[in-house]
Amino acid sequence: MKERNLEIDYLKGILILLVIAFHLVWFEQLHPFAKQVVYSFHMPGFLLISGYLMNISKAPRDFLRTLLWLAVPYLFMESGYIFMASLLPINEHIDSLTPWVFLDRLLLHPLGPYWYLHALILCGATYYIIIYLIEARGKKQENTFCPDNSLAPCPTPLAPIGRVILTGFAYYVLSHVLGILSFSSALYFLAGAILRQSGTDFAIFFRPSRLSIVLFALLVFFSEKPTQASLNGALIAYFAISSLLTIYRRLPPAHRPLLLFFGRNSLVLYVFSPVFTILCKRLVPYLQFDPTGLIFLAVSLAICVAGSLAIAWAMDKTRLSRFFFGRKTIRE
Repeated sequence: MKERNLEIDYLKGILILLVIAFHLVWFEQLHPFAKQVVYSFHMPGFLLISGYLMNISKAPRDFLRTLLWLAVPYLFMESGYIFMASLLPINEHIDSLTPWVFLDRLLLHPLGPYWYLHALILCGATYYIIIYLIEARGKKQENTFCPDNSLAPCPTPLAPIGRVILTGFAYYVLSHVLGILSFSSALYFLAGAILRQSGTDFAIFFRPSRLSIVLFALLVFFSEKPTQASLNGALIAYFAISSLLTIYRRLPPAHRPLLLFFGRNSLVLYVFSPVFTILCKRLVPYLQFDPTGLIFLAVSLAICVAGSLAIAWAMDKTRLSRFFFGRKTIRE
């Protein structure tokens, strides 16, 4: 079994719980300010971690397999979400579902929570292709004879900063020219990938400290409508991750296992929890006596987490995991 980074598992555990919490419509409507703050860092955090964990040293066939087993659950779940959006009176309701609308939403402009998997596939594929082509060019140049007395400069592989610029430009084209990718999301992914390629430890870069908690609080309360695409949003994302790591360092060991478990199974929770966040709307009439919505949140989180893990358990038992995630078991 491969060694896991416990701090990253912890971060994923916290972030996935926040994702689920703020996809509960009634709860997010009760707490618009909290939603605004959480939205400025929870998915940027996931994108940073995804870029950091993306293994570009794989052979093309192996990397393609990685993308395939992101695409399969995405295509299946996003298809279901699109059909449900055409039937249910949700905020993203589709009035007329035509084949073109379906394909546009599925392949180009995702609807609902599964946009992250779509972005992850595009970002990972683009980054890998660029790095692979540059490495292939570098190997070819290594075999190029360059005499010592040649007046022409010898060709050299593209410098790391050039790779970053080229990848950033490709993301810009996908975002601003083709309109199929959020540029800010792609930059968070790229930042994580650069961090990994630099050899810097994730926790060292995000420097856990009490000061980060203070700075996070100041940015939250003195920033006007921070978004993930703004400088304030990027700073909030940085200090939010740093603050969470600070808390982890001070968290009693007995309180860590459950969050680490959620982190290891964050993909399962991300993929299947929307099924249950929709069903949890039926709890609202029974729990409206609590004006804070915290009882609704606690009950709904328990249902969403337990339900998602139950689906994963059933898929493992019936061996459907092989066809959906490309693995014998999806629970970790």
